[in-house]
Amino acid sequence: MAPLMPSAPHKDDLDDTWTFLESGINNVMVKLEEGVNMKDYMALYTAVHNFCTSHKAVTGQANALQSQRGAHLLGEELYKKLGEYLSTHLNWVHKESTSHTEEALLAFYIREWQRFTTAAKYINHLFRYLNRHWVKREIDEGKKNVYDVYTLHLVKWKEDFFLRVDEKVMDAVLNLVEKQRNGETIEQSQIKSIVGSFVSLGLDETDPTKSTLDIYRLYFEKPFLAATRTYYEDESRQFVAENSVVEYMKKAEVRLDEEKARVGLYLHPDISKSLTDTCLDVLVTAHSELLRDEFQPLLDNERQDDLARMYRLLSRIKDGLDPLRTKFEAHVRKAGLAAVEKVAAEGESFEPKMYVDALLSVHTRYHSLVKEAFNGESEFVRSLDNACREFVNRNKICKSGSTKTPELLARYTDSLLKKGSKAAEESELEEMLVQIMTVFKYIEDKDVFQKFYSKMLAKRLVHVSSVSDDAETSMISKLKEACGFEYTNKLQRMFQDIQISKDLNASYKDWLDKSFLDDDDRKKLVDSHFQILGTGFWPLSAPSTDFLAPPEIVKTAERFQKFYFDKHNGRKLTWLWQLCKGEIKANYIKNTKVPYTFQVSTYQMGILLLFNENDTLSYPDIQKATSLTPEILDPNLSIFLKAKVLVISPEGSKPGPNAKFTLNHNFKNKKIKVNLNIQIKSEQKVETDDTHKTIEEDRKLLLQSAIVRIMKSRKKMKHVQLVQEVIHQVKSRFPPQVPDIKKNIEALMEKDYIERLDGDEIAYIA
Repeated sequence: MAPLMPSAPHKDDLDDTWTFLESGINNVMVKLEEGVNMKDYMALYTAVHNFCTSHKAVTGQANALQSQRGAHLLGEELYKKLGEYLSTHLNWVHKESTSHTEEALLAFYIREWQRFTTAAKYINHLFRYLNRHWVKREIDEGKKNVYDVYTLHLVKWKEDFFLRVDEKVMDAVLNLVEKQRNGETIEQSQIKSIVGSFVSLGLDETDPTKSTLDIYRLYFEKPFLAATRTYYEDESRQFVAENSVVEYMKKAEVRLDEEKARVGLYLHPDISKSLTDTCLDVLVTAHSELLRDEFQPLLDNERQDDLARMYRLLSRIKDGLDPLRTKFEAHVRKAGLAAVEKVAAEGESFEPKMYVDALLSVHTRYHSLVKEAFNGESEFVRSLDNACREFVNRNKICKSGSTKTPELLARYTDSLLKKGSKAAEESELEEMLVQIMTVFKYIEDKDVFQKFYSKMLAKRLVHVSSVSDDAETSMISKLKEACGFEYTNKLQRMFQDIQISKDLNASYKDWLDKSFLDDDDRKKLVDSHFQILGTGFWPLSAPSTDFLAPPEIVKTAERFQKFYFDKHNGRKLTWLWQLCKGEIKANYIKNTKVPYTFQVSTYQMGILLLFNENDTLSYPDIQKATSLTPEILDPNLSIFLKAKVLVISPEGSKPGPNAKFTLNHNFKNKKIKVNLNIQIKSEQKVETDDTHKTIEEDRKLLLQSAIVRIMKSRKKMKHVQLVQEVIHQVKSRFPPQVPDIKKNIEALMEKDYIERLDGDEIAYIA
């Protein structure tokens, strides 16, 4: 401060006091950098205090009201004088500012703002007594336009300087920002300081202790956003005209990132949402049609990075992605149908693996795309699922109304879980089962898969041809997780039967050891293994032909029956000859050191053992001795002829009543073990047809039980509602057709489970 201060004023004299104060205040306002003399500073503080309390000191207790009124008047005068001083000072600041423009104006504004607000803190302290008493009382009494001394400085700055220069200041700020957007380096701290100033000027008129962002929003945000909109409208229009859509998306992303960074660098966080919305509106929404038109070409060429960029941009605007999801769904469906058409071009000869791989390849490709390019977004996942469900259930191979997909999937699963030369490693197999479940998820006719799967599982278990128990249980647990306990209940019971059968065979061997067989009988014993399969759980039917088993087999069967009935009195055993198999040694073949072993079905065994007695047998002889029907006998004889185990005469003829068959003593094969137990195609077709028949029967029962269950709980129901409820309950197993539901409602009416009332209503008959 200046070294010379006027002498302390008389405490009762307003003019004298103000002259003294003005000199000191002016030193604080314009010469603060020269330092503050504490003695002078305290003199100023004391002068304010003395003036504010002087009237109280000379007024007697009797006139308390006048005392208050006097203090009130004196405080007001001092407050008014200070306000006038600040206005005068700011008029001078404004006059000085007129000689500055652009960045020089910003530098001037910031310098004066910092000088002014720093001085305001000191002056506020000098007038602390005024703040504490007079200002407080005025505010408490609801007086308007009265503020503490620091706030008074801000109010004056706003009224006497800010509102006269704000447009010029903002023009300078916006020019700076535009330079930066154009790639020039600018003094960012200048804008940050301007923002701080605008924010500080936001005063809450209703509560002086609070601040608002009103000034900042009106005088900074509003013009800033308007300038931003104009800048990017011009830039994007020009850029789109000269560049590709992909290049434009890259540019838009860069610009959005820049504006986001700008908030952190020098803007107030309050602008963040409005700035982002403005940029998105101009850069994305305004060009959204252009972007969407590019979606299909990018999809066709699998431009994952560019699709991801488009997703990121359009996901940020309202309904930006909806048209893309529709296009994506159609694209995936088309890709799926095309993949299946390639398989269908192979004709009937394609392997189930080929079909399932075609379905999976499309799903895998687009699942990866959704994950990588569309961030795994749930709506895109739904579009993928819708498309997959469509092409999995309705395609060139699985036409509408056909259930080919679940059948082929079951066959492929069977090939994986069955022992074979191409058995996969354990970890690979588990991965393949997971992929099977991916396709299974989309299958609508889950009951068809279940039927075929259970038949094939039964064969794997009966023939002990599963690749591993772990793989089988893993698959069943996956199905259980997907469809519930009821879906896999019978599959699990089949496993239990096999385990029980293992224990039973061990008991049988102990029983045999202890039985009183003579040595001759023991030599003739057949090495046997039996499986007891519960009728209610196994999808197996009785043999389709009569069969006279060979004596060796008959004796073995009778021996086991005696053992079994001793343990389980009253049970019935049905021998499933069509599923039995064994091995027989061929000791008749010339020129071989090691006898061949033939792996045969029991039917084949019955035929071949007849040749122990005769080298040549006629067709009628064989048929009479085995009782096999021609449908079973003929294909099995054909297998022997093809393998050259037997020779037919007349030569070149087919098995029939006039044919004779002779044992080939010169049989040769590369393998010592020769598998003759090959499934006959006609058998497979009959089996498939039977499976489809049982599916139809099961569906009828499922629909009827659902109708009864619903009606039992609801008692009365409109026909239309009942149909809808049945669809809802049954669709997890198969998509029911409305005519089928109506047919089963009629059937239950005939059985008196339900009855039709007036007004299309149906009632349950208790």
